[in-house]
Parts: sequence; structure tokens; C-alpha cells
Amino acid sequence: GAMRNRGEVDATLQTAKVNPAELLPVVHCLSFAPQAGAGECCLLQLEPGLCAELEAGRSLVIRGEKHEQVVLCSKDKTYEMKIADTSNMLLFIPGCKTPEQLNADQASCNIIHSEIAGFSNNYWELRRCRPKLKKLRKLLMEDLYEGPDSQKEQTSTFSKYTTEDLLSLIQASEEEILHHLQAIDACKIEGYWRILAFDYQMKLLNHVTQLIDSESWSLSKVPLRTCLEELGPLEPKEMIEHILLSYGRKYIDDAGEVYFEMREDKICRALGEMLLQNAVKFNLSDFQEVWQQSVPEGMTTRLDQLKGLALVDKSSRPETIFLLKVEDLPEDNQERFNSLFSVREKWTEVDITPYIEDLCAEKQTVGALLTKYARSSMQNGVKVYNSRRPIS
Repeated sequence: GAMRNRGEVDATLQTAKVNPAELLPVVHCLSFAPQAGAGECCLLQLEPGLCAELEAGRSLVIRGEKHEQVVLCSKDKTYEMKIADTSNMLLFIPGCKTPEQLNADQASCNIIHSEIAGFSNNYWELRRCRPKLKKLRKLLMEDLYEGPDSQKEQTSTFSKYTTEDLLSLIQASEEEILHHLQAIDACKIEGYWRILAFDYQMKLLNHVTQLIDSESWSLSKVPLRTCLEELGPLEPKEMIEHILLSYGRKYIDDAGEVYFEMREDKICRALGEMLLQNAVKFNLSDFQEVWQQSVPEGMTTRLDQLKGLALVDKSSRPETIFLLKVEDLPEDNQERFNSLFSVREKWTEVDITPYIEDLCAEKQTVGALLTKYARSSMQNGVKVYNSRRPIS
């Protein structure tokens, strides 16, 4: 319609019983631009840290496939996006001046005519969440690398994934994805991320530990160069170096030589897994004996090296141990608890902790998770947890 003048503004204020003296002298007269519509614009609420990312020229990326719940990622964090409805309509007004700006600008004209470019009844809210990384391992497990000579390498029809592919498929930030690739010992082969088949890893590890043994090296000082020279004829050099990186810590001595300090806990764990994967259940004391004999000279096996990998059944006579891998369990909290309570009805906190720690959100404790998803009771003076709902 026509632009209002000052007289009309004052008349409107009088009708509304508003005292002009209590207001700033400047009046915004709003009108809708002809093309203003709902749904043209989206509002996103950002915490100051994320605002700073954008202001510094970095990007925020929305990730996921069509069927997945939407997440937004910065370089190193992942956020769930949820729509929040508002009871007041939110208006977008380009070049709108706030009262603070008007106060400083006393000479400004009395009436400002502003056009509304768009409006919205909701905005997107971000909540920091755990990166959804289960899928990463699942994709790479489809096509395990069994070594250069395996039949499978010639005939495999599975998709292979570059870093770019993973960035578009996995709902996590780039840093979280790269960190996880390292955590699961993935390896870049011909530009694609791969996981080595467990048997192939064990074959490589065995070559290394036999060499350490025959050369009488200290486990904390394994020379890369000699390993590559000695084992190069048996396996590709990149694979020898990868197994040293997976099961050792790399360092460089004063002379510039590269050495590895072998990681006792990780090697013992892998050899324990190798023994356990051949039996459904293993008599605990027999297992402990065979396991200690299977590890390199100078290493000591301890049950806590198998956290999140194997579970001891103290109620059976004799006691037994069996494989239960945390990475094979569901990523969703409720489903994770359902599957744990179907394995065992009552859990102590010590036993269940390795299987739920990875579910803890920022600043959340295992205790808080148990309170929410389990109920506790006392059994022979020990606190145990069972399901809050009947397990079908």
C-alpha cells in the first residue's frame, strides 16, 4: 500500500494507547516485498565457535545419504540438525537497523521504510553429537585386503573408497574420519582406503616378531630399514611398514634412523583374538596358558588387554572366555543395550563399561548411561544391571 507519513504513525500509536515518549523517535514501516515467501530462506542457529569458522572463511558441510538423519560438520566436529518451531514469525529485513545503531545515529530520518524479504516459522538448531563412524568400518569390511597375491584382488567387484568418497558417505567431520581410519588401522592402497584382513595382519605381524626374535632385538628398538630389507622379499614394503605402524610406535633416533617400539598390549590383544576366533568358548585357564605361550618373548598377557573384545563367564564351571567385540554391536544406544542384555542378563559395571564407553556423549558418564538404559539391583553384595524392558 501507500507509504505512511508521521501523522498516520502517531495516530496509529494513539489508537494502540502507546506513549510515543517511551519510544525511539525513528519508526520502521514494514511492507512485504512482492516476492517475499516462506521457505525461501532457512535460519541456522550457530554457537560462537561455529560463527567464527564461517567468518574465517571455512566451510560447514551437510553430510549423509537421502535416508539418513541430517548432520552438519565443521572441520573437526559433528552436529545433529533439528528443526525448532517458533511461536513468533521471524522476518528477514535486509539492512535493518537495531535500536543501538539508531541511538548512535541520531540524525537519521524519522521514518524508515523497510521491505521484508522473507519470513520463517522455524529455524535449524545444532546439537553436538557423536560422529557416526560405524558405517566407515562396515564399508571397508566389505572388501578386505588379503595381500597382493590373493585371488580376490584380481576379481573383486566391491566398491573401493577414496578419502573424497568417505567424506560424502560418512556423517562425521574430516578430522574425525581421518582419526578413525587410523584407529581401525586402515591403510591407503593405490589411493583407496582398505582394511587388512585379520589373517593377513597376523601373517605380517608374525614375520616381524620372528625377525625380532632371530635378531635378538629389543622390543622397544626395532629398526625399520632392516625390517624392510629382510622382509621385503616376502611381502610388499608398504605392508611391512604399515604393520609396524599399526602395532608399534614410530620414533627417530639421534642418527636419524627410524625405529619402532612394539606395543605390547596391542600385540597381546591381537594374538588373543586369533586364538579366541577358533572356538565358541574357551576354558579360561587353558586359554591364559596358550595365550601367554603364543606372544613374543618378553611380553606379558593380561586379561584387561582384551577389554571390549572378549568376555569372561565367571558363572560357568570351569570359567570360560569368549569373543564379544564392541565394534560388532549396534551404534544406537537402545539397540546396543538390547543386544548386550541378550548376551547376558545381568552385568556388573566393570564388565559392561568397555561395551558402552563409546556411547558416552560429551561430559556424559557410563553411570549416567546405565541409569537411563538399565535398572540396578544387588546380587551377593555386588551391584548388577539388567534391562529396563523385557528382552524378546
